Amino acid sequence: MSGLVPKNKPGRTLVSLDGVSKVYPRVNRPGERLRAFFSLLRGREPQDGALVLDDVSLEVKAGESLGIIGENGAGKSTLLKLLTGVISPTRGQVVSEARIAALLELGAGFQPEFSGLENVRMKGALLGLSPREIEARLEAILEFADIGDYIYEPVKHYSSGMVVRLGFAVVTASEPELLITDEVLAVGDESFQKKCLRWLEKFLAEGNTLLMVSHSMYQVQKLCHKALWIHHGKAREYGDVFDVTQSYLAYHEARSASEKRHRDQAEGEAGLYRLEAFGFEPSPGGEQGEHVFTRGDNLQVKLDLYSPDGRPPAALVGIVRADGTPVYAVSTDVEGVTPTRLDENHFSISMCFDRLPLLPGYYSVHGHAMDPEGLRLYDPAELRFRVRGESRELGYVRLEHRWINGD
Repeated sequence: MSGLVPKNKPGRTLVSLDGVSKVYPRVNRPGERLRAFFSLLRGREPQDGALVLDDVSLEVKAGESLGIIGENGAGKSTLLKLLTGVISPTRGQVVSEARIAALLELGAGFQPEFSGLENVRMKGALLGLSPREIEARLEAILEFADIGDYIYEPVKHYSSGMVVRLGFAVVTASEPELLITDEVLAVGDESFQKKCLRWLEKFLAEGNTLLMVSHSMYQVQKLCHKALWIHHGKAREYGDVFDVTQSYLAYHEARSASEKRHRDQAEGEAGLYRLEAFGFEPSPGGEQGEHVFTRGDNLQVKLDLYSPDGRPPAALVGIVRADGTPVYAVSTDVEGVTPTRLDENHFSISMCFDRLPLLPGYYSVHGHAMDPEGLRLYDPAELRFRVRGESRELGYVRLEHRWINGD
């Protein structure tokens, strides 16, 4: 690909939204369709419509990379269509002063009956390339797409991944000031995704601007400096990409996690082993009751256990990422440790993770009471916490390491 030369001055506003709302008219019934038609003719806001975006303001400056996140149906794709001029806002104003290339929906801008090669020329023209520029860059486009002889086949025979390959390849040749993508990296095989990521990193390193929608917090954190969280059509949070994405993950963890703890006494000879208390020791504190640690702090939890038969129960402690991915867990019976007896039926033990190696993000520490044999889990408890800090390392923990140069 030819080198990208940013033609926009850093800090210049490329696109902006001011109090933008979008209402889609309801057209399920003949009467609703008629009302929507007359509202459109009169230039009025649809009555009884679905409010998809509500009073969103946003400024994207040259050289920025912004990730837009949110649940399905939050209004993310509608926001991108407004930014690219595909649709008009119901209220508010959208101003664009940039050469924009967009990858929104699979096959957008492609004619399914035409061959891939014909679509490359047509798509290039739509992106502002002259016939001479298209021919000069055609070899590089085909090399990036890497779909072989399928380039001569009608696009309707392509898989979704092949369509994205072709669309992304044309965009790379158009040298846009602002690239807008909607989940484009969610389609395609791993090698092509890596190729796209390398191109995007180069695109950003040369001072260009990216605005992307993704459900992958990894990709948003890797490629973006800022993030906008859209929730039910409103801008819920905007700012540093790590702060916003961590808040978003914590929201999903809180939504999906069950807060109920079941302590029904089991009938029978053994009874039920219980976790009567579970907490940080000492409490790390934080704003609004949030438990916050800095990477490298010690994290210590205390478990108070009940044994119905007087035998020392086993305890299990584990750490889980906010998205539900297990990070680490270990039990006392595995390591040959016995909780301290307080009286005939009550025991206590603490566990400390020294110099916490977790990367910044939201996590939960889970505690469980177990039978003395370590075969059955009883009475789980959960404590949420956040590890603060900035890091572009990948994964969940930081492993001590060193780089060694070759001779």
